[in-house]
Amino acid sequence: MTLHPTPPDPLVAFVPDTVLAPPPDPAAVPEGFLVASADGARIHFLDWGTPAGPGGVPGILLLPGFLAPAWSWAPVARRLAGLRHVVIADLRGHGLSDAPPSGYDTITMAADVAAVAEGSGLLDGGPVVLAGHGFGASLAVAAAARLGAACAAVVLVDGGWERTEETTGLDLDEFLRTLDEPPEVLRSMGAYLADRRAFDPPTWDADQERAARDAVVETAAGHVVRAVRQHVIAACARSMYAYDPAAALAAVAAPVVALVALASGDAAIRSDELRRSATARATAGRPAARVAVFPGDAHNLLRYRPADVAAAMLEPMAGS
Repeated sequence: MTLHPTPPDPLVAFVPDTVLAPPPDPAAVPEGFLVASADGARIHFLDWGTPAGPGGVPGILLLPGFLAPAWSWAPVARRLAGLRHVVIADLRGHGLSDAPPSGYDTITMAADVAAVAEGSGLLDGGPVVLAGHGFGASLAVAAAARLGAACAAVVLVDGGWERTEETTGLDLDEFLRTLDEPPEVLRSMGAYLADRRAFDPPTWDADQERAARDAVVETAAGHVVRAVRQHVIAACARSMYAYDPAAALAAVAAPVVALVALASGDAAIRSDELRRSATARATAGRPAARVAVFPGDAHNLLRYRPADVAAAMLEPMAGS
C-alpha cells in the first residue's frame, strides 16, 4: 500500500500586530506625479516621500479598488509613510490618471503598476511590496507575476482571491445595474457626503471626506456624478469578471497575505473562494497564504481597520 503525505494547509491564520504600525501622521502631505505606461497612458500616483534612515527595506505600492481614488488609502499611508517609501497609484481611468478608450484588461493595468513602481523610484530600493483593495488586489496579483523577483510580497485587502460572479451571485449585467446610486444621494454634494459618512460615523474624518469628494464631480446644477467614466466602469467590470484568482495566485512566487472582511451574508462563499485560490497556489508549490479574518467588518478595511492593514504591510517584510 502506498502512503501519501497529508497535503499542507494552504492557509495560515494570523492576527496583524498593530504595534508594528505607528499612529497616523496628520501632517504628512503626498506629492502627485504622472508616469507614462507602456501604451502611453499617463498614470497618476501620490508619493508620500522617502523616510530618513537606513535603506534596504522594501517600498510599498498601494492600489485602490474599483471606482476608488488614490486618497482612499490615506488612512493606511499615514501610518506607513514614516517607515517606508509609500506610493499610491490611481488606476487607469480613475482619479487623475488618463482614461483611454481601451487598456482595462489586467495585463495592461499590471503594466501600469509596473510603470509606477519604476517611475516612482520604488524599485531603486529593491523588491517592492504590492498591496491592493478589491479590484486593486487583483491587479496587485497580476503585477506581482509581472515583476517576479522584484516583488517582495503581495497584500490582498478584501479581493484578489475570489471570483466576482461567485461571491456576488450576479452576472456582469446584473452587477453593473447595482452600481447605480439612488437619485437622492446624488442630488447634491452635501447629500452624497452625508450618505458616505453614515456608513460608519466614528471613522469619518478629513481623509474620508477627501476620498469621497475625489470619487465624484459636482455639476453646474449642483448635482454630483461619478468621476469614473462609463466606458471605464464597464471595461473594468469585465476584467473583474474575467479574473481567475486560482490561476493568477499560482503564478506569484512572492509571499501572499490576505485580509478578509466577513461581515456580509456571503461569508461562507467567500471563505470557499479563498480556500480554492489558496489550494491552487499550494498545488503550484507556492508558500501557504497568510490570512487574517475580520468577521465584524465590511468591505472597506482601509477605513475600518487601517492599523491592521498597515501592520500587515510590515509583517511580510520582517521576514524578507
